[in-house]
Amino acid sequence: MKVAVASDHGGINIRKEIISLLEELHIEFEDMGCECETSVDYPDYALPVAKRVASGEFDRGILICGTGIGMSIAANKVKGIRCALVHDTFSAKATREHNDSNMLAMGERVIGPGLAREIAQVWLTTEYEGGRHANRIGKITEYENNEN
Repeated sequence: MKVAVASDHGGINIRKEIISLLEELHIEFEDMGCECETSVDYPDYALPVAKRVASGEFDRGILICGTGIGMSIAANKVKGIRCALVHDTFSAKATREHNDSNMLAMGERVIGPGLAREIAQVWLTTEYEGGRHANRIGKITEYENNEN
């Protein structure tokens, strides 16, 4: 598995925690920033990660901002991305099993580093179930492919 990770200024601390987790799990990753504490625009970080996941260069992406909301909205504008905003481990597991999410968004102002680490670990290690869920994902893909 290859993972792209990015944050805006509001998610730097949790991004560092996620990078530490990826290293411990021996998962290949690329840190795509940001390295500043001054305000930056979250689409400038979310969109490049989403494009690289959608292209297949990365298997998954993890985004962190203050709430996770802006990052998830921006990422989901990229065709082929299913970015889930998650702040609990149950949802992290469900979004992988049922939605085959390929991106995870979290909010540093919403959860702490310990919980963020647990969420990411569950999300990274949970497999997509397929089966009855495949038809639903197929409908989303079909809509994306037919959208003008």
